[in-house]
Amino acid sequence: MRIQQTLAAAALVLAGNPVPANNLVPALPLVKPSVVAVGTELPTRTPPVNLGGSGFAVGDGLYIVTNAHVIPPLLDIANQERIGVMIAQGAVKKFRYAKIAQVDTTHDIALLRLEGEPLPTVQLGDSDTLVEGQALAMTGYPIGMALQQMVTHRGMVSSIGPIVLPALRGQQLDVKMVRRLREPFNIIQLDATAYPGNSGSPLYDPQTGKVLGIIDAVFVKATKESALTAPSGITYAIPANFIRELLNQNKLTQP
Repeated sequence: MRIQQTLAAAALVLAGNPVPANNLVPALPLVKPSVVAVGTELPTRTPPVNLGGSGFAVGDGLYIVTNAHVIPPLLDIANQERIGVMIAQGAVKKFRYAKIAQVDTTHDIALLRLEGEPLPTVQLGDSDTLVEGQALAMTGYPIGMALQQMVTHRGMVSSIGPIVLPALRGQQLDVKMVRRLREPFNIIQLDATAYPGNSGSPLYDPQTGKVLGIIDAVFVKATKESALTAPSGITYAIPANFIRELLNQNKLTQP
């Protein structure tokens, strides 16, 4: 009951904070057709589809970019669990299977290869041009299975700088954190509200729709539940130029 109340409260927050239309009208038609929800399907599960994050189509329209942490580390192969994406076409939602093409754990980016027909793709911008105070927007599937609704939020670049570890105690260091210490890179901090499920959402210019980053993490003040009812308004994104590098490694062209 408490979870249902929390989700209901989060839905009211989302509905009560619409993005001003005059800021995003040019970009939304360019971005939304490319955005998907990422998750798995397990026939023996109820419901069979479980969505864990967001993603967007790139390259030839059959590749989906998302966060590496959105991809489950293990699948129930014995019961035919498969990775895929949920695509919304009007009121109709369809789950399509995909395979992992490549994972960049250093920058928390994953590339999926989608089965079936290609999707409309986004255009990547040059994330090196980002400056503090610049207005940006993100579109994804917050709260995943609970809402199953694509939502757009806006914010601005608060800072751009090296990623900072949440703790320095050795027992809290994992392989990904150690790698980031050895290979530091800049991350985008946003003054924007994101929710669980927004991981993998495109971060883009509100006028051109060019993607400048991918939502990676949300600062949570207390529990995950509090991220729904009392979001911190601090969100982090990985610069889009790392996505371009991943596409180049797979010999994919991207405008």
